[in-house]
Amino acid sequence: MNTTDLAARAQSLVAPGKGILAADESSSTIEKRFKSIKVDSSVENRRTYRELLLTTAGAEEFISGVILYDETIRQATKEGRPFTEVLNQLGIQPGIKVDAGAMDLAGHPGEKITEGLDGLRGRLAEYVKLGARFTKWRAVITIGPGIPSEFCIEANAHALARYAALSQEAGLVPIVEPEVLMDGDHTLERCETVTEHTLSRVYAALHAHHVQLEGTLLKPNMVLSGKSCPRQAGAEEVAKATVRCLKRTVPPAVPGIVFLSGGQTDEAATLHLSAMNAFGPHPWQLSFSYGRALQAPALKVWGGQPANFVAAQKAYYHRARMNGAARSGRYSTELERTT
Repeated sequence: MNTTDLAARAQSLVAPGKGILAADESSSTIEKRFKSIKVDSSVENRRTYRELLLTTAGAEEFISGVILYDETIRQATKEGRPFTEVLNQLGIQPGIKVDAGAMDLAGHPGEKITEGLDGLRGRLAEYVKLGARFTKWRAVITIGPGIPSEFCIEANAHALARYAALSQEAGLVPIVEPEVLMDGDHTLERCETVTEHTLSRVYAALHAHHVQLEGTLLKPNMVLSGKSCPRQAGAEEVAKATVRCLKRTVPPAVPGIVFLSGGQTDEAATLHLSAMNAFGPHPWQLSFSYGRALQAPALKVWGGQPANFVAAQKAYYHRARMNGAARSGRYSTELERTT
């Protein structure tokens, strides 16, 4: 696939009013989420829950793509329709998480490196056959005493760039996700400093690997106060610090930025995105690629009960609609109370 085609696909993923559903939870992560609602994480329960999300009527108004997990991209509805087929018919692009998870970085206590580059070229070719249109790879950067180290940032930037280059080679749009975690007691200012440095090294690595930025998307954290920080920054502070950081580091050739929610509450993630879009325009589309912040209400309503299937879909649709409004800075807490 040429650069023009990849760019067009990337741009369609950040079409006005739309964003991405991250439904790429690993088996261990979805087991934890099911445990919170006292549901067994069986293959059938996982399939049913994913069908609930992917067949929600009207979600395509606000959802442009869905990131799937290796298990999910091979699954089908109860009637036997492959999930990728269901998404394509709705005009939603199927994507796939391709990393193998964040592991301890040897010699660097408290830091992580994402693995999964071995054999990636072959896996990408298989995912193309299964219907994937884009990919995602997550790197994890932790803020703490003496960390992140320069080596951790460089190692993860290099892995992200190698992944992105291989994805484009396979004709897939790579979503590059360097997440600076909000765990800790660090200030908003410390988060901004670390995020800015991380993004600058990521884009240097992407350039070195000849990745065509027009055919990529960035999935970063927002600049936030650490969860345990005594002073929590307000929505306007978060919005201004995040956009300032991005303007210093992300080239305008990148079509869009699809934020992760990173442990924020559902409404906070939506509010922060809306605040950023309210004082645009910006060099790139500012969108969302939320997992828990889109799914949590639906998961709670469903509770593993078939009778709650439709009500759970309504809960998911509502959150998608709220984030669709945030794309143009029109979200408000009053809007939450509308049906």
